[in-house]
Amino acid sequence: MMNLEMDWWPIIAAVLAVLAVVYYRVTRNFDFFKKRGIPYAKPMPFLRSMWEVVFQRQPFAEGVEKMYNLDPESKYIGFFEFETPILLIRDLDLIKSITVKNFDHFTNHKMIFEPDLEPLFSKNLFSLCDERWREVRNMLTPAFTSSKLKSMFVLMHECAKEYGDYFASLPTDQSILELKDAFTKYTNDVIATCAFGIDVNSMKNPKNAFYVYGTEANNFGGSSQSLRFFAVIRLPWLCRLFGIRIIKQKIVDFFKELVVSTMKARDENGIVRPDMLQLIMETRGKLGARQRVAFVFFFGGFESTATLMCFAAYEVGIDDQVQKRLQEEIDQLLEDCKGQVTYEAINGMKYLEAVILESLRMYPAVVGSDRVCVKPFELPPRVPGAKPYVVQQNDNVWIPICGIQHDPQYYPEPKKFNPDRFYDDPKHIFNSSSFLSFGLGPRMCIGNKFGLLETKVLLFYIFAKCDLAPCAKSSIPLKLDRKGFAMTSENGFWLKIQPRKFNAKKAEPR
Repeated sequence: MMNLEMDWWPIIAAVLAVLAVVYYRVTRNFDFFKKRGIPYAKPMPFLRSMWEVVFQRQPFAEGVEKMYNLDPESKYIGFFEFETPILLIRDLDLIKSITVKNFDHFTNHKMIFEPDLEPLFSKNLFSLCDERWREVRNMLTPAFTSSKLKSMFVLMHECAKEYGDYFASLPTDQSILELKDAFTKYTNDVIATCAFGIDVNSMKNPKNAFYVYGTEANNFGGSSQSLRFFAVIRLPWLCRLFGIRIIKQKIVDFFKELVVSTMKARDENGIVRPDMLQLIMETRGKLGARQRVAFVFFFGGFESTATLMCFAAYEVGIDDQVQKRLQEEIDQLLEDCKGQVTYEAINGMKYLEAVILESLRMYPAVVGSDRVCVKPFELPPRVPGAKPYVVQQNDNVWIPICGIQHDPQYYPEPKKFNPDRFYDDPKHIFNSSSFLSFGLGPRMCIGNKFGLLETKVLLFYIFAKCDLAPCAKSSIPLKLDRKGFAMTSENGFWLKIQPRKFNAKKAEPR
């Protein structure tokens, strides 16, 4: 018995030695910022500086705000993504320098997915690098000109009107509604018609393959999907070994086949349609068949835009004064244009746009963005009297979008929903370093105008035809979900929907 017990000691010693080596490798950089005199968020071994987010003790957005406010006097602070030191940039002028003026030093985002594991993610516009990014961006830019958006407005308009009619016709016993499900169906239908060139009605037929597969592909919440994300990013060798992927192959195959078959049908029948697939067909001679491109738009316009609509409709629905003012603007437009809603009329609605921009400020779809340094760049001293800091090649810097947009220095009473912030001069925000929901510089979201337009059209028809009001299930104030990295409501977006009564002065929207 004694000999058997003694035989375990070499094994225990070996395990302890391995753990010690792993611990050393994980924590060896933890004094990185201390040596350089830069304040930083203290990390937890094997995790990251935002360990409270990992353990779901606070929402990701609040974790970003907490780091942002760590040292209000410093132009930048440090934090750790596991064992990797990252610089978080707080100063607006410095953010503009990195994203615009000195863009050639910070051209790329961090590549988090290996191409052979997740080809759809790794080949979307956000992940592409250097010349390949420029090539694809130049190819896609013509899809978002005013003339193209005006053509796609016709397609969006039909979808939005159907959903407005659906909301207005809800029976009394079904008038308590969770907005996310309905708005996700709408964005699904808009992407289906504007990107893939097919017509679906997900409210009437929620089991259609396009919606079912699209929802599954965009379902980034839940512990199972979070573990897949972690494994694909941090343990790619394990994923290769066991065939672990974020998106199932059958979903990838479905969308590829959909694009190929639609292209073939259009070629054979001479069909031309004002959508993104048409643009892909016109440019495929240069870049080959771009089956993946249309799928990329799915990720850009499905989940994030639906969530924006939810936040905007919810904030309007729980504030009688905001809703009244928005509906007055809608009614005036309908009276002026005699019910004929046009692309120009929708884009001329100042208060509707202000509502959406304020929603984006309070609830950005991406709470923080990154840049990878491609060649050394010297930052100014973080505070007067400190030393400059040189960002080295392959180092990461981080832009705390949520922290900046919730800073009372730039937005007084930042937790208050106040569309008037953007009412008088909304256009300047697209070049402002204090409004970063779409990014800044050449890497700004290419589809921002598309997303704004489909949001405007839906909210127009919802509030033209319906009154929204709080119900017993409404969370006031709204609480953010602690699961996952996307900003959403912890308890859903529940409101009571009632049809509006039109008086003789109003013209029902057509």
